[in-house]
Amino acid sequence: MTEPWWQAGVIYQIYPRSFQDTNNDGIGDLGGIERRLDYLVSLGVDAIWISPIYPSPMVDFGYDVTDYCDVDRRFGTLADFDGLLMQAHRRRLKVLLDFVPNHTSDRHPWFVESRAARASQKRSWYIWRDPAADGGPPNNWISDFGGSAWEWDRTTGQYYYHAFLKEQPDLNWRHPDVQAAMYDVMRFWFDRGVDGFRIDVLWHMLKAADFPDNPPNPAYRPEMGEMHRLLQLHSTDQPEVHRIATEMREIADSYGAMGQGKRVLLGEIYLPVDRLMRYYGSERPGVHLPLNFQLIDTPWEARALATLITNYESLLPLDGWPNWVLGNHDRPRVAANRGHAQARVAAVLLLTLRGTPTLYYGDELGLSDVAIEPSKVRDPRELREPGLGLGRDPMRTPMPWDASENAGFTTAKPWLPLNADWPTRNVARMTEESQSILTLYRRLLALRRDCLALSIGDFVLLNVEDEILAYERRYDAERLIVALNLGGQPHRLQLPDWARDSRLLLSTAQDPAPVEGGAVLLRSNEAVVLKAWWHKTEKG
Repeated sequence: MTEPWWQAGVIYQIYPRSFQDTNNDGIGDLGGIERRLDYLVSLGVDAIWISPIYPSPMVDFGYDVTDYCDVDRRFGTLADFDGLLMQAHRRRLKVLLDFVPNHTSDRHPWFVESRAARASQKRSWYIWRDPAADGGPPNNWISDFGGSAWEWDRTTGQYYYHAFLKEQPDLNWRHPDVQAAMYDVMRFWFDRGVDGFRIDVLWHMLKAADFPDNPPNPAYRPEMGEMHRLLQLHSTDQPEVHRIATEMREIADSYGAMGQGKRVLLGEIYLPVDRLMRYYGSERPGVHLPLNFQLIDTPWEARALATLITNYESLLPLDGWPNWVLGNHDRPRVAANRGHAQARVAAVLLLTLRGTPTLYYGDELGLSDVAIEPSKVRDPRELREPGLGLGRDPMRTPMPWDASENAGFTTAKPWLPLNADWPTRNVARMTEESQSILTLYRRLLALRRDCLALSIGDFVLLNVEDEILAYERRYDAERLIVALNLGGQPHRLQLPDWARDSRLLLSTAQDPAPVEGGAVLLRSNEAVVLKAWWHKTEKG
């Protein structure tokens, strides 16, 4: 059976506000994404995932939706989206949309009607509860942005639930009409030709039916943010959510050809890996790719990474396909998290592990988090709990394209500040530099496309020693060795006997050492990919 495109493919996340502005308002738009499609083709990715483009008051920058079947005027029109989709498909690029099913904007017509009266036909489309005996919130649940997750509505004398901002009331996914309406949204976009969805906060979508208090978190520290004061035992990851995931999967698969998975669902799920695995489904399939964020927070050490990788691989269901994420619109950028030297090593790790990688726009340039002055903060997360380092503006700044005014992103004032080093850290400049991280990403993506061992092959851990992590990728007779130096000192790596005559395919170093005597000398902060000469008749 032919593998679905998303198994061998690489997905590139675009934060549309920050990618490319074409109407001179300082905010990126759909026309900007279309304008840069050829760049994405030259980079070597297979699909783009676009963060929310729906009509929205932008209290949470698109994650507060007022209409799921249209495009916000800031980004363009439905016709603009159709044009982008057509041009992407002409270039053999897939297009995924961000689907935000857990909550709407408080200005969505559904919620306006729900809030109008207790007798409203859509009252039960959202989560309304009477006050507690003392007149306060129904339980102790905390918003992910801090403060109570319950908002008092004086008009109707009840509280409504919001896992995030009060302007983002949660839908009641136990109501069949909500399910039907949201499944119709999926079909609306699938019918237009969309290739899949990234499902926002999938593990949040159902809550315990009796709304008990959440227990305290014994490991809580104030710098973690108020949401972590409690364990979200009853407000997230309820067993019934898996039925919702399977029904979404059935819709996606109904648009495939002969079950080969032409449509794909990515699920945003921040859970321990054993619970994450349940979202692949059991008796019936769940989402294709429950997103795996472990690389973002795991200590950058050989032993820790090896344990992470082997544990994740061992827990995968038989038909589950792995995936890896190093950064996104909510988490610190790779270069900020690991440093610029190790960001190159991290690129090799991400693009040579078994599974589908997700790249975040700008990481291929080595963009770091941008310091935002307090007067320029836009993110409600930072505004509600300032000074804890939880804000998301620093990793959402505009893409620097060239050395012209405003880095070629816009002719107006950018909605967020550019990275300070944009005159040299930009696409045009780094495209011409043979040793730039952008050139490295292009080489890695081309190598991944050319080698089945990298795109769909097996994974075998070879070495965990000092600061060195090494593993094999194999497919049929093709065998590659990936070796990562995670530290600042050189190390000599002895290769297995069957790989003594390996040749170097790629290195992150400017002057890599040759393979000699069945060993490779890894420079500080160097990662290499080697091709081993091996025949089917040999063992190993």
